[in-house]
Parts: sequence; C-alpha cells; structure tokens
Amino acid sequence: MSELASRACIPCRGGTPPLTPDQIDPLLAQLTGWTVAEFHHLEKSWRFPDFPRALAFVNRIGALAESEGHHPDIRLSWGRVDVAIHTHKLDGLTESDFILAAKIDSMWAEGGEGR
Repeated sequence: MSELASRACIPCRGGTPPLTPDQIDPLLAQLTGWTVAEFHHLEKSWRFPDFPRALAFVNRIGALAESEGHHPDIRLSWGRVDVAIHTHKLDGLTESDFILAAKIDSMWAEGGEGR
C-alpha cells in the first residue's frame, strides 16, 4: 500500500484553492497509470473481459468512495471502467483526489475484478 493510500480523504471546506501544477506533479508521481487532464482532474481506465466484472469493480469503487466521503465520476461500459476524480466543490484537484486514486489502485492490486 502506498503512503497516499494509507491516508484518509479530508472533507473540503471550500475557500481553498485547487492544487497548482507544481503541487500536482509530486503527487501524480506516486500513482500508477493515472493522468491529469487540464490540471483539473485525474483520469484512469480499466479493461475487463465482460460486463459483470466491470460492474463489480464499479461497485467496489462506490463502496470505497462512500466510506471516504469523496465521490469520483465513474463511467461503466461493456468491459471498461473509466474514473475521473476531482474535488467538485473547488472544481479542481486537492490532495484528497490523489488519496482516493491511490486507494482505488490498492483495491485493484488486492484483487481487482477481471484480471
């Protein structure tokens, strides 16, 4: 488990600016396979051999997101799951976005569906 994955997401209090590119780079370096789009959100996709396994992974992400109080945008299609994460209240990236991404990666490593 990465250091980020061992931390808890912190609720956004508003009024805090989103992370700058200089703050984003070292956090992104701690993730595997995630990209930053427009310095606004994190993105990653996973492939699956069928719809039920993709759905099971989405449900696991949903349970994780609910427990962290931090909810990503998830797109489910046959054999594919796309996740985008940003802090909606700030309309940009915060450290909690990177924590949630790391937790999703740890969950996948511990037994992701469909591999």
